[in-house]
Amino acid sequence: MFISWKRTVAALGVAMLLGAAPAMSAEWTRETRNGGQITRSVMRDGNIYSGQTTRVGPNGATYTSNATCRNGFVDRCRRSYSATGPNGRTYSGNAVRARGPHGVRSIGVHAGARGNVGIGFRRHWR
Repeated sequence: MFISWKRTVAALGVAMLLGAAPAMSAEWTRETRNGGQITRSVMRDGNIYSGQTTRVGPNGATYTSNATCRNGFVDRCRRSYSATGPNGRTYSGNAVRARGPHGVRSIGVHAGARGNVGIGFRRHWR
């Protein structure tokens, strides 16, 4: 029985894709166009991705966002954020999203500077 090298390479590729993926991470920082700075870090462990973004504006405003996503038949993501303006006003919120073969659904709760709370729901069918 003769097995070609193409089949061997294809089988090895499938085995590598199906095997457990090692954890990977990346981080970078760059200056923004108007004098601020943005820092982002992303980590992957199998089919779960998580990351954090921090942005500092030239006027002292800050924005921080954390997200975790799980890839699968239905992709699910959870994100939370908080921001403080140069005048000290704070904003915060969190949202969840599910994206599958038939559409996208998301819901979020957001709190404004004066204590106002908004709830948003969105559904998009494909």
